[in-house]
Amino acid sequence: MFIDKNMSQIDFSQPYSTPHQVTPFDLIKIDDYEPAILEGIRKEDEEVANIINNPEPPTFENTIEAFNNCGAMLNRVTTVFFNLLSCETNDELDELANKVQPLLSEHSNNIGLNEELFARIKKVFESKPELTAEQQKLLETTYKGFVRRGANLNREQKEEFRKISLELSKNVLLYRQNSLKETNAYILHITDKERLEGLPESSIEAAEQTAKEKGLDGWVFTLQAPSYGPFMSYCKDRELRKEIYMAYNTKCAHGGETDNQELVIKLVNGRIQQAQLLGYPDFASYVLENRMAENQENVYALLNELVEKYRPTAEKELKAIQEIAVEIEGKDFQIMPWDWAYYSDKLKLKKYNINAEMLRPYFQVDKVIDGVLGLATKLYGITFKENRDIPVFHPDVIPFEVYDKDGSFLAILYTDFYPREGKRSGAWMTSYKEQWIEKDGTNSRPHVSITTNFTKPTPSKPALLTLGEVETFLHEFGHTLHGMFANTVYESLSGTNVYWDFVELPSQFMENYAIEKEFLKTFARHYKTGEELPDELVQRIIDSRNFNTAYACLRQVSFGLLDMAYYSRRELLPEDTDIKEYEHKAWEITQLLPVIPECCMSTQFSHIMTGGYAAGYYSYKWAEVLDADAFELFKETGIFNPETAQKFRTLLSKGGTVNPMDLYIEFRGNKPSIHALLKRNGITE
Repeated sequence: MFIDKNMSQIDFSQPYSTPHQVTPFDLIKIDDYEPAILEGIRKEDEEVANIINNPEPPTFENTIEAFNNCGAMLNRVTTVFFNLLSCETNDELDELANKVQPLLSEHSNNIGLNEELFARIKKVFESKPELTAEQQKLLETTYKGFVRRGANLNREQKEEFRKISLELSKNVLLYRQNSLKETNAYILHITDKERLEGLPESSIEAAEQTAKEKGLDGWVFTLQAPSYGPFMSYCKDRELRKEIYMAYNTKCAHGGETDNQELVIKLVNGRIQQAQLLGYPDFASYVLENRMAENQENVYALLNELVEKYRPTAEKELKAIQEIAVEIEGKDFQIMPWDWAYYSDKLKLKKYNINAEMLRPYFQVDKVIDGVLGLATKLYGITFKENRDIPVFHPDVIPFEVYDKDGSFLAILYTDFYPREGKRSGAWMTSYKEQWIEKDGTNSRPHVSITTNFTKPTPSKPALLTLGEVETFLHEFGHTLHGMFANTVYESLSGTNVYWDFVELPSQFMENYAIEKEFLKTFARHYKTGEELPDELVQRIIDSRNFNTAYACLRQVSFGLLDMAYYSRRELLPEDTDIKEYEHKAWEITQLLPVIPECCMSTQFSHIMTGGYAAGYYSYKWAEVLDADAFELFKETGIFNPETAQKFRTLLSKGGTVNPMDLYIEFRGNKPSIHALLKRNGITE
């Protein structure tokens, strides 16, 4: 065994000897990763060689299942490594990632392009063996996976594929690192308190705390969401709003070592080259082959229909914001992008007498946790037990054991809510261990995590969330339910391993509860007085639910159009492409506010540049159609109806073993329609 027990206390080669086999974060050191990755590569190479050298004819068991079981050690160590790279990184970890990523890319290509291994897989596929439905799905997924990774290419093409893959892996890492560095590097340091006019006490106190942490007097605002969002909504000082807006919206797009403009071109072109090597006209065609949408015509049909349906309402929303801005500032005032959130808040307050700060005292994070977990108990009968004996990678992380309604162990859930310098921005769900069923019938249960960047507690207040943050919690919790309810034989088909435009259904479905009175009443209490969220305030939430919803829709569609503009291309982007100009042209039909030439989304749009949403950002709107349609059934039968919830759980439990449209029809009784979404958003009656 490669591990010197005097040097390390962690053995990645075996399931962890911890309760529920949880990751022993307390034992893992940075020095453990590299030798474990190298050993994991060696062991998987050995496992693949055993399949190839098996003298028996290829069968489903000795080839497909055997390959599905390869790489357990490597998967175990890289899962921890790359998850922590996103939520608890540092310079040393970044440097190690730059070192091992090319090795992992080469290793992946060595397997995916292995002719002898593919020959055995192909022979099983073409023999059409009698299998269970799930076995058949694994066979198809394995075979097609190899084809899509270049197994049918000739030798020269395979070498080109390897070269492109290696470059892509390096550039993905560099793009992410640049984005995090720029986010952490910027501060807006204010020493004149008069310039804080309009900001709520919670933002001012948080900014004062941040300043102290950085050894500064006064107040410090950052590009982290809990700091940036309230600043844009409430700060009266327009010049300061513009300053921080420009910092946020020009990230990695103003020259220097952390500029990502050249990397955008390299990432897009690398994916185009890979797709065309594999015989596809463009990268979107390659991606959409394995999506519910099926082709880019269907994607554009959805995006264009949304523009057609929502733009007239969005223009009215803009007109109303412009009017209140003129009412406040004078007739010559022209609203700019850094004004939108500020005057939107003014109009919302005027129309509905509500804003995010009014609700914040009722959303103490501990109570919100109780409410969201309690919702799962009410719907599905599952229960959560906080267990601080479970090791975590940061003191902010809260671990829970999750038990099913029959009392059996269901999953581990980690929650990691607050921003820090080692964590990338945004919110996401991930797994530290997937679900599968052993040969002896043992159901190996999953370990899942919610990671967000919510408002932090201050010396005088607990963490108090906005309604938007509650919605984000519900969204990511929907993903964790998808992972926790997994009940499939094979890990690679388990949980969220589904078509990408289906994966957002459970997350966006859960957001519906954020404005349901019956749900809010279960947990929303004033953090000081214990007073229940008043009915009148709940009604204001409901009345204002569609405030600026059309503008928000166009914003999401704009990101989908930008994504498709890059990945439906059939020619490479010229090296001298002006990324900012290209971007502004791509989403032109969705833009209502004046275009700021210096701003650039592409250089910080990790979803489509480094994440899994390349040629797939439309998935959010696609899944929104599904979630609105699905929630209609809950509205009809009762939002806590256990029978309807059980049907939805069954849909989630199947993972990628069944075509998602078939799963949806089985749950709903019919194909989804856009009408439920239009009705929910107040676009149609």
